[in-house]
Amino acid sequence: MADHTGKHKNSKIDTSSISTTTLLSFVIFALFLVIVVWLLANFFLNSYFERTRAQEVMRTAEALEVQFVQDVTAFDSYAINTASTNGIYIQIDTSDSALIYDGTRTVQGANAFDSDVNFIKAKLNSDSSDVVTETRRDSTGPGARLIYASYIHDGNPDSVMCIIAPLYPDQVTLRILRNLLTYISVVVLLVSFLLAIALSMRLSAPIKALTRSATELSKGNYDVRFDGAGFTETKELARALNKASYEMEKTDFYQREIIANVSHDLKTPLTMIRSYAEKIIDITGDNPEKRNSDLNVIISETERLNRLVSDMLSVSNLQSNNVEMHMETFDLVEAAESVYDSFQVLASSEGFDINFHPCKPAYVVGDRTRLMQVMTNFVSNAVKYSGDNKYVDIRLNKSAKKVTFHCIDHGMGIPADEIGHVWDKYYRTSANHGRGIEGTGLGLAIVKGILNLHNAKYGVESEEGKGSDFWFEMETVRKPGAKKTDSNTLSMQAITEDTDKQKNG
Repeated sequence: MADHTGKHKNSKIDTSSISTTTLLSFVIFALFLVIVVWLLANFFLNSYFERTRAQEVMRTAEALEVQFVQDVTAFDSYAINTASTNGIYIQIDTSDSALIYDGTRTVQGANAFDSDVNFIKAKLNSDSSDVVTETRRDSTGPGARLIYASYIHDGNPDSVMCIIAPLYPDQVTLRILRNLLTYISVVVLLVSFLLAIALSMRLSAPIKALTRSATELSKGNYDVRFDGAGFTETKELARALNKASYEMEKTDFYQREIIANVSHDLKTPLTMIRSYAEKIIDITGDNPEKRNSDLNVIISETERLNRLVSDMLSVSNLQSNNVEMHMETFDLVEAAESVYDSFQVLASSEGFDINFHPCKPAYVVGDRTRLMQVMTNFVSNAVKYSGDNKYVDIRLNKSAKKVTFHCIDHGMGIPADEIGHVWDKYYRTSANHGRGIEGTGLGLAIVKGILNLHNAKYGVESEEGKGSDFWFEMETVRKPGAKKTDSNTLSMQAITEDTDKQKNG
């Protein structure tokens, strides 16, 4: 029963779909055109016929006069042919004769136009012009007609040419025109319907293909590719969806990797904490020296867990914009020197050569603790990836109203295809997998969030095999006076406003 209902629903026409809308639009447009043509034919055909007929009569009259003046012997046959071809009545009155050529005998009786000829000749005699025309419409006469009269310039002042042209098509012609119009309307509607079907299918095909691919993507199939062939808009949409698919696949990969890394990082210290706790209970509990050593290991591993959880919490807070910043004016060079000093123990114990190249004092507005966290992260990464030479450069450059912090290592560098992703959360360079370097891939994501909060520029320049240069740049401010600048806990909105004031200032 459910299947039957589903089939019944699918059989309904979706009036909001592109294909149906396009089909109906074209059919309605074709119907509109046909209706317009029929309206024009019914309401404007007669007026158009009359206007065109009048123009033809004027041209015919000029041609007849020229022929009569130039070659009167051949005029008779020419006039007969013209009258019959054009369906008009021609009468030429001279001083000694009257020539009549009636091409309307099939629809009019003999002498049907005598009154019209007398009328137009009288009008010509009373008018100062050489040519007069009149359109007559009466219920007793043969119908609407154009009456034309003019003097013939053949040397005889009494020569007059009269032309009477019926301004109505005969009934046979009207029936033929209406039948032809009917056939044309049917053909137009049929062709329009077929074109509408073809065009609607062409318009909807790439959309349906994109929908199918999107459905596959929603099921977790990242191998699907979007094809928007056919139209510029669908091609652009396909490119955007392909990029989104790639980013989703990348994020999913990083998430799986971070889960594995975090699981490992959590398991190791928890195992050690449990092992050393059991050791204290079973073995070293009565030996103060060994007990204290084991407790120090537990404390160290606990701190390691705390750092991991703190990093994850920091990323979560930065993503949700739920971060409080303690803004103050301080010397970035002095803060960088403090970071440098904290790594001197590492330099002396493990043989690292860490060099510090300060510039003149450069005061900035920001959260000192978090910016020191950024610099510490840069130096820590440089130490991890410095290579066998263990050489790290810390440089500060000041120019105009800006100060730039550089942390340069001379290690393995970052592959060119990975540089654009180093700031992504969960990301770890491929070098990590080859050296067993610890880390969750959250450090640079935290750095990115902090620097964005400070509206600072940042980046990395790296060449594989030659090392990397991580840097950030901030606007400088004047050195504070004797009165200390109070530290304020600001929300995200207040931070942005404060930074904008510094830029505008």
